[in-house]
Amino acid sequence: MTTALEAGRPPQQLRPDLWIFPPNRDCQGGSSWWLECGDEPVLVDCPPLTEATLTALEQLAAGRKARILLTSREGHGRLRRIQSAFGWPVLVQEQEAYLLPGIQPLETFDREHRTGGGLQLLWTPGPTPGSCVIHAPAPTNLLFCGRLLTPLAPGRLGPLRHGRTFHWPRQLRSLDRLREWLLPEARPELASGAALGALRGERLVPFNGCEWSSESS
Repeated sequence: MTTALEAGRPPQQLRPDLWIFPPNRDCQGGSSWWLECGDEPVLVDCPPLTEATLTALEQLAAGRKARILLTSREGHGRLRRIQSAFGWPVLVQEQEAYLLPGIQPLETFDREHRTGGGLQLLWTPGPTPGSCVIHAPAPTNLLFCGRLLTPLAPGRLGPLRHGRTFHWPRQLRSLDRLREWLLPEARPELASGAALGALRGERLVPFNGCEWSSESS
């Protein structure tokens, strides 16, 4: 017998190609995003499992096969239920694939990866062993930064150490690597996978709102 789902709220459209889902309680209030990306749209991290989410995903996909990209184990939520409902392939950094037994199709990557739609993934361990970021190049020019960069205040993201942090020095080294990896002219808008309450209603943060180091290091 299938347990009835909460009604929930639909995602909010921020740009013609971008939606954000309501906070997911199964992911410490984390944020999940939908990006239109050519013929293969992507769902970044797991949204809350509600009737509104399932309806929205079906409408957004519009018969296409989307891809689910996971930026860390803290974004998995109730992935199994959502993936089984649609059969979409899941892509995760190889260090955290063991957390998803039975998920099919499941793809993994090592240090870097490029999807068929042109998204670029970079392994950024620290928040969790298999954390990664996703860059959608121009003209989209977005960086989905998972839990590597966390909202600190309106218009500001930065590294934040807390009780769930896997390895703080590696997280700071991952930030250095990310700066080297991004083209100097890229300067993407930033979409965090963490809870966004500190942004006070904002959703995306400009590139110059990123703090690349922490006094807590």
